[in-house]
Amino acid sequence: MSVEIWTIVLVGLSFVAYIYIGWQSRVENSKDFFIAGQGIPSIANGAATAADWMSAASFISMAGLISFLGYDGSIYLMGWTGGYVLLALLLAPYLRKFGKYTVPDFVGDRYYSNIARLVAVVAAIFVSLTYVAGQMRGVGIVFSRFLQVDINTGVIIGMVIVGFFSVLGGMKGITWTQVAQYCVLIFAYLIPAIAIAWFLTGNPVPQLAFTFSDIADKLNKIQVDLGFKPYTEPFVNKSMLDVLFTTIALMVGTAGLPHIIVRFYTVKSVRAARYSAGWALLFIAILYTTAPALSMFARYNLIDSLHNHTVAEVQQLDWAAKWEKTKLLAFDDINKDGRLQLTPNKDTNEIKIDRDIIVLSTPEIANLPPWVIGLVAAGGLAAALSTASGLLLVISSSIAHDIYYRIIDSSASEEKRVFVGRIMVGFSLVLAGYFGVNPPGFVSEVVAFAFGLAAASFFPVIFLGIFDKRTNSEGAIAGMLTGLLFTIIYIVGVKFGGMQPWFFGVSPEGIGTLGMLINFAVTLVVSRLTPPPPAEIQAMVEDLRSPLIEESLVEE
Repeated sequence: MSVEIWTIVLVGLSFVAYIYIGWQSRVENSKDFFIAGQGIPSIANGAATAADWMSAASFISMAGLISFLGYDGSIYLMGWTGGYVLLALLLAPYLRKFGKYTVPDFVGDRYYSNIARLVAVVAAIFVSLTYVAGQMRGVGIVFSRFLQVDINTGVIIGMVIVGFFSVLGGMKGITWTQVAQYCVLIFAYLIPAIAIAWFLTGNPVPQLAFTFSDIADKLNKIQVDLGFKPYTEPFVNKSMLDVLFTTIALMVGTAGLPHIIVRFYTVKSVRAARYSAGWALLFIAILYTTAPALSMFARYNLIDSLHNHTVAEVQQLDWAAKWEKTKLLAFDDINKDGRLQLTPNKDTNEIKIDRDIIVLSTPEIANLPPWVIGLVAAGGLAAALSTASGLLLVISSSIAHDIYYRIIDSSASEEKRVFVGRIMVGFSLVLAGYFGVNPPGFVSEVVAFAFGLAAASFFPVIFLGIFDKRTNSEGAIAGMLTGLLFTIIYIVGVKFGGMQPWFFGVSPEGIGTLGMLINFAVTLVVSRLTPPPPAEIQAMVEDLRSPLIEESLVEE
């Protein structure tokens, strides 16, 4: 069967599974809708968390960025993985012990203020909408290539599927769907990586093939011959300061992501939250230790397949012709010599490649069987849709639970709260679709902005809310607003307003670190200049950090 047929079959089967799970997991009460009834087993929650966290940026775009940035691309590996460790060890158990539904719920109660709650809701929506834009773009890219439909049509199809299991099952449906999606995406990532590692190095373990073969030396030599810097040379595309700031922004941004934090509310206990964090880290590590190897293999194969080949030869490649139709791959014989040249100079480079197609095109470039190519497409969709569903629920719960129920109508019935939540999922889907059709950058770039916003808004108030009982509502509100506004202005100004990166050349992806530091400083200073929190709030913070003796020490 052809690649397209295999893709339709595998994507179709996975979609049927997601819809079936969503239907079987449909809920009627708000606890099931917002936090899955707090009854998800640790290992299942670990898999769901991994799928929720390893978005289209991880599956589709991260390896592409590393392929183009080389050593400097390791910021995504270090930042995202380190951030999850930070979240799992430093924040998650305490947030689970606090026992609320959402991050704005924690902020509102810890800082005894509905204004703080509203600011947190605004921050959660900003972060989630920015993040979901990357997921919808990933969905559109997969559909446009493998099912030969327009990117806009692909986004709409993805919206319908996500909407179905999100509206019906809420967090319960999303969680069990994400377990299935993790299985799809991890097999889709590993199978081609193992096959290509075997073909290029004779070692089927990508991590070992990447480390102990001569593939890095070969690629470095090719890069130098073409006029590029060696692939493994550090600080070529980013300054040392920008690498540091971006890594920190991704790390603390991960620890402040509302759609990841809420996953720790879905388990039975604090003990279960710790176990699920460990399982998630294991599941995440499987993909993240494979990504550097796949990035190097992809770069090597791409150069070998396209550079210095004639236009006629390239046009005869089926995969190149199909990707060219998506406008994500383009050829232009600038010097009219009949051959295509890949160069670091934009004026002479004749091969233009969208970074988001690297992982999706690599199995085709390596001449892997059509079913593997179809599986990769299904994996890319699983990664994008799993994260999109979690983000949509964050937006929904922020409005339906934190604004409608906690501020507007505290007497609302279970049915009304779930109804409002479902309406908000639908509204969020429309916004997500718009950003999927009109994305502000590459998938990983867009997602990096979301991490920067989370770092500048949520991480300081969550950290200080747990570990500093003197931090008060005035400080938290001032810190969140200052950090969020500064980061938004810098990102929008540099990306869309023509502003130069004025802070020592730090990129928009890394400016969240400065936003976080500003947030910390403003929060601490304002808190010390204003009255301390009420005694009961300080006692609650003390109790939050005290050892917890649970009813059952047996992990079910």
